[in-house]
Amino acid sequence: MDEFAGARVALSIAGFDPSSGAGVTADLKTFASNGIFGISAITNLTVQSTVGVEGFEPVSGPFLARTLEYLCSDLPPAGIKIGMLGTPDVASAVARFLQARHSGESKSLMPIVLDPVLKSSTGRELYPAYGLETLHQRLLPQINWITPNWSELGILAQAPVTSLSQAESAAALLARRHPHLHIVVTGGDAEPPTDLLRMPGGELHRFPGKRVKTRSTHGTGCAFSSALLCRLIQGDTPIAAIRAAKSFVAEALRQAPALGHGHGPLDLLWPLGKPKKAKSISKKR
Repeated sequence: MDEFAGARVALSIAGFDPSSGAGVTADLKTFASNGIFGISAITNLTVQSTVGVEGFEPVSGPFLARTLEYLCSDLPPAGIKIGMLGTPDVASAVARFLQARHSGESKSLMPIVLDPVLKSSTGRELYPAYGLETLHQRLLPQINWITPNWSELGILAQAPVTSLSQAESAAALLARRHPHLHIVVTGGDAEPPTDLLRMPGGELHRFPGKRVKTRSTHGTGCAFSSALLCRLIQGDTPIAAIRAAKSFVAEALRQAPALGHGHGPLDLLWPLGKPKKAKSISKKR
């Protein structure tokens, strides 16, 4: 554990993916690859694989609250990434935790990144439409970064998003309600893939990329938001943090192993190098 000596701590509040492509498992691998010690609080247990999400069961709000309080009283994080919430009850528990622990100046200084997991890539609803106001009224005021894809942005802004220009317009709508947010719209649906950043003051930046030809794309949103958090914790500017996170995910896609029958996982441990083969130990007889 020498690589984590004196390391800062990042907290992942997200669902558990048993195929280890997304959720807390992906977050923890991304934290480790970026030199950050990761801790986690699970919001939902899921039935899923690379093929898709078959179902999920949320933890209770009170149980999650106990987990967060007990964990963070011992290992206070320097930044927080929030992923799948699943229910308004869970979202409210996270909002209460953030409001109580990270209010005022500390909230503005600590990076808190929400990856708004609303639907799976196969279209399964992972957060109910009736709970959107809970996000807007209770959770979004407590965070300072959000990383929706086109579909998630459209749901949050209640506007169509099928092009970069519509993404910019929808980000502006979301910013009207939450002007304090750094809004990063991930552009995997664009060609070429282009991410957008809308700063709290309204300044816009585009980050074009190159599409990596692979079917191993499970968990790209989790990896990007977690890598972004790591760079923010380490003091990068918003623009530098986004560029570094994009570079991390692009290489993870390029080095992804061909696993599973659906959208396989990325290689989120690529910065640590390939594992060394264990030396054989011959026993003396």
